[in-house]
Amino acid sequence: MSRAVALAGAAGALGVLAAWELIVAISSGAGARVLAKALAPLRRAGSAGTAPTAAERRRLATLAAAALLAAGWLVAGPLPALLLAAAGPLAAGALVRARRARWRARLADQAPLVARAIGDALAGGHSIRGAIAAAAHGGGIPAPAGRELRATAHALALGEPTGAALERLRARARAPVYDTLVAAILLQREAGGDLARLLRDLAATLEDAARSARDARAATAQARFTGTLVAAMPLGALVLGELARPGSVAGLLGSPLTAAMLVAASVLQAAGLLAIRRLGRVAR
Repeated sequence: MSRAVALAGAAGALGVLAAWELIVAISSGAGARVLAKALAPLRRAGSAGTAPTAAERRRLATLAAAALLAAGWLVAGPLPALLLAAAGPLAAGALVRARRARWRARLADQAPLVARAIGDALAGGHSIRGAIAAAAHGGGIPAPAGRELRATAHALALGEPTGAALERLRARARAPVYDTLVAAILLQREAGGDLARLLRDLAATLEDAARSARDARAATAQARFTGTLVAAMPLGALVLGELARPGSVAGLLGSPLTAAMLVAASVLQAAGLLAIRRLGRVAR
Protein backbone atom coordinates (compact mmCIF):
# COMPACT_ATOMS: atom_id res chain seq x y z
CA MET A 1 0.00 0.00 0.00
CA SER A 2 2.81 2.38 0.91
CA ARG A 3 4.57 1.58 -2.37
CA ALA A 4 1.38 2.41 -4.31
CA VAL A 5 1.07 5.73 -2.48
CA ALA A 6 4.72 6.55 -3.19
CA LEU A 7 4.33 5.68 -6.86
CA ALA A 8 1.17 7.77 -7.11
CA GLY A 9 2.94 10.72 -5.50
CA ALA A 10 5.91 10.35 -7.84
CA ALA A 11 3.57 10.16 -10.83
CA GLY A 12 1.81 13.34 -9.72
CA ALA A 13 5.10 15.17 -9.29
CA LEU A 14 6.34 14.04 -12.69
CA GLY A 15 3.03 15.06 -14.23
CA VAL A 16 3.41 18.56 -12.82
CA LEU A 17 6.96 18.81 -14.17
CA ALA A 18 5.84 17.53 -17.57
CA ALA A 19 3.00 20.06 -17.68
CA TRP A 20 5.43 22.84 -16.77
CA GLU A 21 7.82 21.80 -19.53
CA LEU A 22 4.94 21.69 -21.98
CA ILE A 23 3.85 25.21 -21.01
CA VAL A 24 7.42 26.49 -21.41
CA ALA A 25 7.74 24.81 -24.81
CA ILE A 26 4.44 26.24 -26.01
CA SER A 27 5.16 29.75 -24.72
CA SER A 28 8.61 29.91 -26.33
CA GLY A 29 8.05 28.15 -29.63
CA ALA A 30 5.68 27.71 -32.51
CA GLY A 31 2.84 26.78 -30.17
CA ALA A 32 2.73 30.32 -28.81
CA ARG A 33 2.48 31.73 -32.32
CA VAL A 34 -0.31 29.33 -33.24
CA LEU A 35 -2.19 30.15 -30.03
CA ALA A 36 -1.70 33.89 -30.56
CA LYS A 37 -2.98 33.59 -34.11
CA ALA A 38 -6.05 31.69 -32.93
CA LEU A 39 -6.78 34.24 -30.20
CA ALA A 40 -6.10 37.31 -32.38
CA PRO A 41 -9.80 37.68 -33.37
CA LEU A 42 -10.73 37.95 -29.70
CA ARG A 43 -8.22 40.75 -29.18
CA ARG A 44 -9.47 42.60 -32.25
CA ALA A 45 -13.07 42.19 -31.14
CA GLY A 46 -12.22 43.83 -27.82
CA SER A 47 -9.91 46.56 -29.14
CA ALA A 48 -11.44 47.46 -32.51
CA GLY A 49 -14.91 45.90 -32.43
CA THR A 50 -14.29 43.89 -35.60
CA ALA A 51 -16.04 40.59 -36.26
CA PRO A 52 -13.89 37.51 -37.02
CA THR A 53 -13.87 35.95 -40.45
CA ALA A 54 -15.29 32.50 -41.16
CA ALA A 55 -11.86 30.87 -40.89
CA GLU A 56 -11.14 32.70 -37.64
CA ARG A 57 -14.48 31.60 -36.22
CA ARG A 58 -13.63 27.99 -37.04
CA ARG A 59 -10.27 28.28 -35.29
CA LEU A 60 -11.86 29.84 -32.23
CA ALA A 61 -14.56 27.17 -32.13
CA THR A 62 -11.94 24.40 -32.38
CA LEU A 63 -9.83 25.96 -29.63
CA ALA A 64 -12.85 26.41 -27.35
CA ALA A 65 -14.01 22.84 -27.96
CA ALA A 66 -10.56 21.44 -27.17
CA ALA A 67 -10.27 23.51 -23.98
CA LEU A 68 -13.74 22.47 -22.79
CA LEU A 69 -13.05 18.84 -23.66
CA ALA A 70 -9.84 18.82 -21.62
CA ALA A 71 -11.42 20.62 -18.66
CA GLY A 72 -14.50 18.40 -18.67
CA TRP A 73 -12.41 15.23 -18.95
CA LEU A 74 -10.25 16.21 -15.99
CA VAL A 75 -13.18 17.25 -13.80
CA ALA A 76 -16.16 15.09 -14.73
CA GLY A 77 -15.12 12.32 -17.11
CA PRO A 78 -15.55 11.53 -20.81
CA LEU A 79 -19.33 11.95 -21.24
CA PRO A 80 -19.60 15.43 -19.67
CA ALA A 81 -16.41 16.36 -21.53
CA LEU A 82 -18.02 15.52 -24.86
CA LEU A 83 -21.11 17.53 -23.94
CA LEU A 84 -18.94 20.51 -23.02
CA ALA A 85 -16.90 20.18 -26.19
CA ALA A 86 -20.09 20.25 -28.26
CA ALA A 87 -20.80 23.67 -26.75
CA GLY A 88 -17.39 24.99 -27.85
CA PRO A 89 -18.61 26.87 -30.96
CA LEU A 90 -21.43 28.48 -28.99
CA ALA A 91 -19.01 29.50 -26.24
CA ALA A 92 -16.56 30.99 -28.74
CA GLY A 93 -19.33 32.98 -30.45
CA ALA A 94 -20.67 34.21 -27.13
CA LEU A 95 -17.19 35.33 -26.07
CA VAL A 96 -16.68 37.29 -29.31
CA ARG A 97 -20.09 38.95 -28.94
CA ALA A 98 -19.36 39.84 -25.33
CA ARG A 99 -16.05 41.48 -26.21
CA ARG A 100 -17.63 43.44 -29.05
CA ALA A 101 -20.45 44.54 -26.74
CA ARG A 102 -17.87 45.70 -24.18
CA TRP A 103 -16.10 47.66 -26.94
CA ARG A 104 -19.37 49.35 -27.91
CA ALA A 105 -20.05 50.13 -24.26
CA ARG A 106 -16.70 51.92 -23.94
CA LEU A 107 -17.42 53.75 -27.19
CA ALA A 108 -20.80 54.89 -25.85
CA ASP A 109 -19.25 56.01 -22.55
CA GLN A 110 -16.87 58.29 -24.47
CA ALA A 111 -19.61 59.92 -26.58
CA PRO A 112 -19.67 63.06 -24.38
CA LEU A 113 -15.97 63.57 -25.07
CA VAL A 114 -16.62 63.33 -28.81
CA ALA A 115 -19.55 65.73 -28.71
CA ARG A 116 -17.69 68.29 -26.60
CA ALA A 117 -14.51 68.10 -28.71
CA ILE A 118 -16.44 68.66 -31.95
CA GLY A 119 -18.47 71.45 -30.35
CA ASP A 120 -15.33 73.22 -29.14
CA ALA A 121 -13.77 72.93 -32.61
CA LEU A 122 -16.91 74.39 -34.19
CA ALA A 123 -16.87 77.26 -31.71
CA GLY A 124 -13.27 77.90 -32.76
CA GLY A 125 -14.36 78.60 -36.34
CA HIS A 126 -13.97 75.21 -38.04
CA SER A 127 -16.43 73.77 -40.51
CA ILE A 128 -18.06 70.46 -39.69
CA ARG A 129 -15.44 68.46 -41.58
CA GLY A 130 -12.64 70.54 -40.08
CA ALA A 131 -14.13 70.24 -36.60
CA ILE A 132 -14.19 66.45 -36.85
CA ALA A 133 -10.53 66.44 -37.95
CA ALA A 134 -9.55 68.86 -35.17
CA ALA A 135 -11.40 66.80 -32.54
CA ALA A 136 -9.85 63.59 -33.83
CA HIS A 137 -6.24 64.79 -33.80
CA GLY A 138 -6.24 67.41 -31.05
CA GLY A 139 -9.12 66.54 -28.75
CA GLY A 140 -7.21 64.07 -26.59
CA ILE A 141 -9.97 61.48 -26.86
CA PRO A 142 -8.78 58.01 -25.76
CA ALA A 143 -9.48 54.77 -27.58
CA PRO A 144 -11.81 53.44 -28.81
CA ALA A 145 -13.69 56.68 -29.54
CA GLY A 146 -10.49 58.49 -30.50
CA ARG A 147 -9.57 55.74 -32.96
CA GLU A 148 -13.02 55.75 -34.54
CA LEU A 149 -13.03 59.54 -34.80
CA ARG A 150 -9.60 59.49 -36.44
CA ALA A 151 -10.85 56.91 -38.94
CA THR A 152 -13.79 59.17 -39.73
CA ALA A 153 -11.50 62.18 -40.14
CA HIS A 154 -9.22 60.17 -42.41
CA ALA A 155 -12.17 59.18 -44.60
CA LEU A 156 -13.25 62.82 -44.82
CA ALA A 157 -9.71 63.86 -45.76
CA LEU A 158 -9.83 61.36 -48.64
CA GLY A 159 -12.97 63.04 -49.95
CA GLU A 160 -15.75 60.84 -48.58
CA PRO A 161 -19.06 62.71 -48.10
CA THR A 162 -19.75 63.85 -44.57
CA GLY A 163 -23.03 61.96 -44.33
CA ALA A 164 -21.48 58.66 -45.43
CA ALA A 165 -18.54 58.95 -43.01
CA LEU A 166 -20.79 59.80 -40.07
CA GLU A 167 -23.22 57.05 -40.99
CA ARG A 168 -20.41 54.50 -40.86
CA LEU A 169 -19.41 55.78 -37.42
CA ARG A 170 -23.01 55.49 -36.25
CA ALA A 171 -23.35 51.97 -37.67
CA ARG A 172 -20.17 50.78 -35.95
CA ALA A 173 -21.15 52.31 -32.62
CA ARG A 174 -24.73 50.96 -32.66
CA ALA A 175 -25.64 53.14 -29.69
CA PRO A 176 -28.46 55.68 -29.28
CA VAL A 177 -26.00 58.35 -28.16
CA TYR A 178 -24.21 58.24 -31.52
CA ASP A 179 -27.56 58.21 -33.33
CA THR A 180 -28.35 61.49 -31.58
CA LEU A 181 -24.90 62.93 -32.23
CA VAL A 182 -24.90 62.13 -35.95
CA ALA A 183 -28.51 63.27 -36.37
CA ALA A 184 -27.69 66.64 -34.74
CA ILE A 185 -24.74 67.22 -37.09
CA LEU A 186 -26.62 66.22 -40.23
CA LEU A 187 -29.76 68.17 -39.34
CA GLN A 188 -27.71 71.30 -38.69
CA ARG A 189 -26.45 71.18 -42.27
CA GLU A 190 -30.04 71.32 -43.51
CA ALA A 191 -31.72 73.59 -40.97
CA GLY A 192 -28.84 75.64 -39.56
CA GLY A 193 -28.51 76.71 -35.95
CA ASP A 194 -25.88 76.87 -33.23
CA LEU A 195 -24.42 73.38 -33.55
CA ALA A 196 -21.53 74.10 -31.18
CA ARG A 197 -23.89 74.96 -28.34
CA LEU A 198 -26.13 72.01 -29.19
CA LEU A 199 -23.21 69.57 -29.02
CA ARG A 200 -22.00 71.03 -25.73
CA ASP A 201 -25.48 70.70 -24.26
CA LEU A 202 -25.65 67.14 -25.59
CA ALA A 203 -22.32 66.34 -23.93
CA ALA A 204 -23.55 67.70 -20.60
CA THR A 205 -26.78 65.69 -20.88
CA LEU A 206 -24.90 62.50 -21.70
CA GLU A 207 -22.57 63.01 -18.76
CA ASP A 208 -25.55 63.44 -16.43
CA ALA A 209 -27.10 60.25 -17.83
CA ALA A 210 -23.81 58.38 -17.35
CA ARG A 211 -23.61 59.51 -13.71
CA SER A 212 -27.19 58.35 -13.13
CA ALA A 213 -26.39 54.96 -14.69
CA ARG A 214 -23.31 54.56 -12.48
CA ASP A 215 -25.36 55.44 -9.41
CA ALA A 216 -28.00 52.88 -10.42
CA ARG A 217 -25.40 50.16 -10.91
CA ALA A 218 -23.77 50.99 -7.57
CA ALA A 219 -27.12 50.91 -5.78
CA THR A 220 -27.99 47.47 -7.15
CA ALA A 221 -24.51 45.92 -7.07
CA GLN A 222 -25.02 44.01 -3.81
CA ALA A 223 -28.42 42.66 -4.83
CA ARG A 224 -27.13 41.55 -8.25
CA PHE A 225 -24.10 39.85 -6.73
CA THR A 226 -26.24 38.02 -4.17
CA GLY A 227 -28.67 36.84 -6.82
CA THR A 228 -25.86 35.64 -9.07
CA LEU A 229 -24.15 33.85 -6.17
CA VAL A 230 -27.35 32.08 -5.12
CA ALA A 231 -28.08 31.04 -8.71
CA ALA A 232 -24.55 29.70 -9.20
CA MET A 233 -24.34 27.77 -5.92
CA PRO A 234 -25.87 24.51 -7.28
CA LEU A 235 -23.30 24.40 -10.06
CA GLY A 236 -20.50 24.90 -7.53
CA ALA A 237 -21.95 22.15 -5.35
CA LEU A 238 -22.06 19.82 -8.37
CA VAL A 239 -18.42 20.52 -9.20
CA LEU A 240 -17.33 20.03 -5.60
CA GLY A 241 -19.26 16.77 -5.41
CA GLU A 242 -17.56 15.50 -8.55
CA LEU A 243 -14.15 16.44 -7.19
CA ALA A 244 -14.87 14.73 -3.87
CA ARG A 245 -16.34 11.63 -5.50
CA PRO A 246 -15.33 11.22 -9.14
CA GLY A 247 -18.08 9.68 -11.23
CA SER A 248 -20.99 11.17 -9.31
CA VAL A 249 -22.07 13.32 -12.28
CA ALA A 250 -21.89 10.30 -14.59
CA GLY A 251 -24.00 8.39 -12.09
CA LEU A 252 -26.62 11.14 -12.11
CA LEU A 253 -26.67 11.22 -15.90
CA GLY A 254 -26.94 7.44 -16.04
CA SER A 255 -30.48 7.48 -14.66
CA PRO A 256 -33.15 8.99 -16.96
CA LEU A 257 -35.07 10.53 -14.06
CA THR A 258 -32.10 12.22 -12.41
CA ALA A 259 -30.72 13.26 -15.79
CA ALA A 260 -34.03 14.92 -16.69
CA MET A 261 -34.14 16.66 -13.30
CA LEU A 262 -30.54 17.82 -13.73
CA VAL A 263 -31.28 19.24 -17.18
CA ALA A 264 -34.42 20.98 -15.92
CA ALA A 265 -32.49 22.46 -12.99
CA SER A 266 -29.74 23.66 -15.33
CA VAL A 267 -32.29 25.36 -17.59
CA LEU A 268 -33.93 27.07 -14.63
CA GLN A 269 -30.57 28.21 -13.23
CA ALA A 270 -29.56 29.63 -16.61
CA ALA A 271 -32.90 31.43 -16.87
CA GLY A 272 -32.38 32.87 -13.40
CA LEU A 273 -28.91 34.15 -14.28
CA LEU A 274 -30.21 35.74 -17.49
CA ALA A 275 -33.08 37.37 -15.60
CA ILE A 276 -30.71 38.81 -13.01
CA ARG A 277 -28.45 40.17 -15.74
CA ARG A 278 -31.38 41.68 -17.62
CA LEU A 279 -32.88 43.29 -14.52
CA GLY A 280 -29.52 44.82 -13.62
CA ARG A 281 -28.83 46.16 -17.12
CA VAL A 282 -28.93 49.92 -17.55
CA ALA A 283 -30.08 51.12 -20.96
CA ARG A 284 -27.62 53.34 -22.82
